[in-house]
Amino acid sequence: MMYSAPTLLLALAAFVGGVAGFGTSDAVSRREAFASVLAGSVAIPAILVAAPDEAGAFANKISDKYADKPKRRGPKPKDLGVVKRVDMGGDEYMGLKNCGPAPNCFCSTDNPDDEPEHVIPAWSWPKGYDQEKAFAELEQVISAYKPGQGNIDGGGFEIQKVDAKSGYIYAQFEALKNGYIDDLELAVVPGKEGVQVRSSSRVGYLDFGVNAKRLNYLAKALREKGWNAEGVDLKTAHVDYATQNGLA
Repeated sequence: MMYSAPTLLLALAAFVGGVAGFGTSDAVSRREAFASVLAGSVAIPAILVAAPDEAGAFANKISDKYADKPKRRGPKPKDLGVVKRVDMGGDEYMGLKNCGPAPNCFCSTDNPDDEPEHVIPAWSWPKGYDQEKAFAELEQVISAYKPGQGNIDGGGFEIQKVDAKSGYIYAQFEALKNGYIDDLELAVVPGKEGVQVRSSSRVGYLDFGVNAKRLNYLAKALREKGWNAEGVDLKTAHVDYATQNGLA
């Protein structure tokens, strides 16, 4: 199988830890691994090849400065959306993908007893709105997002899915230099009031405040339109996140 140059760069960058039996502790083994990929004798795992919706930079990126730098977008999580989940106590619930322990994620449907540092309140639309009007406005607010605000998301963003009828929006945001992709979901969840929110990094442990900045930017824009939309509170509810990410 033939691979494009960008695909090879992505794949080989991910092979730093070793590929198909080749160690990468010295220059010779790295050359052997590289030659084997080019010859086709070593298959590139599918997870290392960018999915179609992640193959290139978003059109609204702020610069081409790092266009030639290999990107670490990370694979799109397979369990996004509103589905039945299990909390740390073994109880089932309907909700968005939970955050886990890393301080790089916020989610309204996480159990506050299990993950208090990750939970943010749901966003409530103004009186007189119905769900479809609310999600039309959410789409407008996200579409007006400014890539590069707060020195984040310079790689641009794209709304991947909007379903106002069921109450769901999914968007991806990209870092300019390394191409890290974060996933944003807004959803109506049965049994819960308002719009549930999730913003999370795919790659790495820390996010250096990226998800907080994004959510607070969007929440502020919604409040200006009459929504009750709280963001990330770095001084009270999310102090540990702020400390670990160097924001305190």
